[in-house]
Amino acid sequence: MGIFPFPFQQRVLANGLQVVAVPFDSPGLAAHWIIVRVGSRNEIEPGLSGFAHFFEHMMFRGTPRYPEDRYHAALKRLGADSNAFTSDDLTAYHTLAAAESLPEIMDLESDRFMNLRYEREAFQKEARAVLGEYNKNFSFPEVMIEEKLFETAFRVHPYQHTTMGFLRDIEDMPNQYDYSLSFYDRYYRPEHCILLVVGDIESDEVFALAEKHYGPWKRGITQIRIPQEPPQVEQRQVALSWQNPTLPILTLGYHVPAFSTRAREMPALDLISRITFSDTSPLYRRLVLEEQIAESLVGGAGDHRDPTLFVIQTHAKARALLGRVREAIESSLRELRESRVDEARLQATKSHLRYAFAMRLDSADSVASILAHILQLTADPGGYEELYATYDSLSAEDLQAVARQVFRDENRTVVTLTAAEVPQEGEAT
Repeated sequence: MGIFPFPFQQRVLANGLQVVAVPFDSPGLAAHWIIVRVGSRNEIEPGLSGFAHFFEHMMFRGTPRYPEDRYHAALKRLGADSNAFTSDDLTAYHTLAAAESLPEIMDLESDRFMNLRYEREAFQKEARAVLGEYNKNFSFPEVMIEEKLFETAFRVHPYQHTTMGFLRDIEDMPNQYDYSLSFYDRYYRPEHCILLVVGDIESDEVFALAEKHYGPWKRGITQIRIPQEPPQVEQRQVALSWQNPTLPILTLGYHVPAFSTRAREMPALDLISRITFSDTSPLYRRLVLEEQIAESLVGGAGDHRDPTLFVIQTHAKARALLGRVREAIESSLRELRESRVDEARLQATKSHLRYAFAMRLDSADSVASILAHILQLTADPGGYEELYATYDSLSAEDLQAVARQVFRDENRTVVTLTAAEVPQEGEAT
């Protein structure tokens, strides 16, 4: 049996919409996902970052057939759990409901993907809500660090801004009503989307319903080119000051390749992340448990369609300890470059990866979420088989080679954040 144990079927409608059906033992329940393979990666025009996330909000504004109140009332009547999220590479709309409700869910969802309508006033109101969300998120220093890290490490690729977008662009969103209509027209098209249904279903019934409700959806015509980031040739560094009390935070970002199920780099970095930066690693034990000079330690790279960053972050216990914590991290990276990881630990980490994956396959919605991840990256529901075969094939020599390739000084961006100095009584401010 493969890593993904459930059979699936897929078809592509004439309009380009990919439909994936996964019968799963969840009596009476079905998960309906629309995966839009569009995220902040696709925001290529200067001054217009954040629109993928913003459009997630607008998609709940209703249509002529199902105005906002009627849409939500229908979901409530069906007892459906419905929500959405946006990341760098996708926007996903997911609904968990009774399987017998699938025809009505498809009617509701296909309608808003084809016939969304909103007026300028509603658009501007939602733009102000997004600004409020940005301000709420940025009450956390880690979010400010993430924004500055990616803005510094990337010069041309849209990953230079977070999914929320630059603040200056969010503040200007109320003036971009016309652009929002063109964004919807450009990206909310069947060739950019995948319909995924998991649960107590018959695949043929899913395909028939998809043809009925999503078949009339028209293809788009716009083609875009995502700018590619040139190699970084020297270290970049930023020091941030936080106005409220906080532990000092050190963040290191290294450029890494795009996700691939075949190439060894990203799977090798997944293993390095667990071996070197997890809470069972020697480095974590030393910094957090034994010497107690750091409050936390994490390190890893999220899966992305384009090259991204491997990010290492730690909260030091005091500003004076930042240098010591950094030297310990860099010493571990040197060790990765200069010697091979322990073979027994490598094999145990591979085994843990497999078990952790299997443990998540426990409900229709969880299975859909896991499949949505590989679909947004590769459009291939069978991609996990190749990915885990690649994990299995990796040797200690492979991890060392990738560490030498990635953990180089000139490939690094460093962001430190410390609390602002508080003036003593009698000092000028």
